[in-house]
Amino acid sequence: MQTTPVRWTTVDLELFAGDRRNRYEIIDGELFVTKSPSWDHQSSCGNIVTVLNNWSDETDLGKAAIAPGIIFSDSDNVIPDVVWASHERLKNLLDEAGQLTGAPELVVEVLSPGEKNQKCDKETKLKLYSVQGVQEYWICDSIQKKVEVYRREQAALKLAATLFSQDELTSPLLPGFKCLVSKLF
Repeated sequence: MQTTPVRWTTVDLELFAGDRRNRYEIIDGELFVTKSPSWDHQSSCGNIVTVLNNWSDETDLGKAAIAPGIIFSDSDNVIPDVVWASHERLKNLLDEAGQLTGAPELVVEVLSPGEKNQKCDKETKLKLYSVQGVQEYWICDSIQKKVEVYRREQAALKLAATLFSQDELTSPLLPGFKCLVSKLF
């Protein structure tokens, strides 16, 4: 007997509204459940959003936020660790409730322990962000102290660089931005 897999939607997430121990995301109708991020994970997110917002304050080109959540569609609702959006794009992405409803220019994920979590960030979310039009995607590994930088090339996100602790992170998306990778962890 063949069964049809359950397709989760944004409305279904209301079932988990009181659960503060887990994070719930839906990608292509599939439910992904992860533990709340660790102290080190959140510390890295704080470092990343700080360097992005410091640059943004100097340039007045946009804003960064930690775990804002993006509702791409009823079947694609994710919570990236950090996002950055230009002021211009941000005006078009926010709905009346202040929720992101489309792709910011930059999405950052900090890897969580576990093969399933890492596969989600490196494959499933990479594909989703690519399809949705994210311009740049950083996958930050706090254990190995490295950043994989994916940039949009011919309508898809492609690996552009793997940077380690003493390397300098720059981006054509963020004119004049530079940061030692070690400062992110």
